[in-house]
Amino acid sequence: MEEEKIVNEASIENSTEFNQAEESCECKGDKNKIKNLIALSILLAGLLIGSLFIDFGQLIKGGGISQRVLNEKDVFTLNDKTWVAYEEPIVNVRVINDDSCENCKADDFLLQLRSALPTISTSSVAFDSEEGKKLIGDFKIKTLPAFVFEKNIENTGLFGQASAIFKKEGEMYSIDTAQIGVPAGKYLELPQIKEGDIVIGSKDTKVTLIEFSDFQCPYCQKFQESVDQVLKEYGDKITFVYKQLPLVSIHPSAMSAALASECANEQGKFLEYSGKLFSEQAVWSKEAGVSRFKAYASQLGLNSGEFGKCLDEKKYQEKIDADVAEAQAFGISGTPALFINDQFQPGVVSFEAMKEIIDAELAK
Repeated sequence: MEEEKIVNEASIENSTEFNQAEESCECKGDKNKIKNLIALSILLAGLLIGSLFIDFGQLIKGGGISQRVLNEKDVFTLNDKTWVAYEEPIVNVRVINDDSCENCKADDFLLQLRSALPTISTSSVAFDSEEGKKLIGDFKIKTLPAFVFEKNIENTGLFGQASAIFKKEGEMYSIDTAQIGVPAGKYLELPQIKEGDIVIGSKDTKVTLIEFSDFQCPYCQKFQESVDQVLKEYGDKITFVYKQLPLVSIHPSAMSAALASECANEQGKFLEYSGKLFSEQAVWSKEAGVSRFKAYASQLGLNSGEFGKCLDEKKYQEKIDADVAEAQAFGISGTPALFINDQFQPGVVSFEAMKEIIDAELAK
């Protein structure tokens, strides 16, 4: 018995769902052959010949593959394109962005994402559109570009292996761009000066510099030279805020140093003490414990008893933890990291580069 699967061509043109009919022909003698040829000539006028696995209407138009072929092939060529079958579902991704932002290009990340999840389908959402504002509000998005995935991302291998980088809100997910190393192109919010922050200079100026730093970081030590020059050059014309970001996974003494600097700030000696920490970085970073930090306090004329009690009790641990959490919320994972008003400057920035930005901001 030869089975033939036929599809009405008209139904294909009017619907995305094919109405399929099964036909069977048993060939017994010449009469049956003649009947079959007559029937076949009629079918060819508008129906699919199942044994060819090609939709006749689509064949005339230049394409078309039957469901049977699709079920049997993992890869095939059609219309000069190679089509590959995946078990993953199509996942729609909304890319929230600002087209006017030169640093907000998402192409590189999307290329990497497609290598891990080839079935993504992207659509652009303007950050200042109604949809963009709602998504930004729902997911508390602070940086652009941002990426929001449909719920069926749950059904992919990528989600199974890396669910920790996704944040669910309602029936959708955003991805933690900071955690996967996607640089921020634009900040929708900026770090704020909070009660208890270490502030140098007046709080009421046109230019605010906010630095996230780690006393055991050699790059922060180098960057401090630029900071010192800026503070000397501009004085009360700028506001300088120091926030703690001890990278304890690679700098085991950084947390103790941060706590010590907060205790020194309590006695009005932050600049002197932080300068000591950076200049003696090679010494204390090789030692365990806090005795060296207490010795520095004594050398700088601080009240040793109050300083020692502050340090031993880890009085400012919660404050430092809050600084770290704030840095993470803004996608900052390395030090030094500097904001000059709304301009983000990662890494070691020269005095000349900082001066250029500060002067432009002061001139506004």
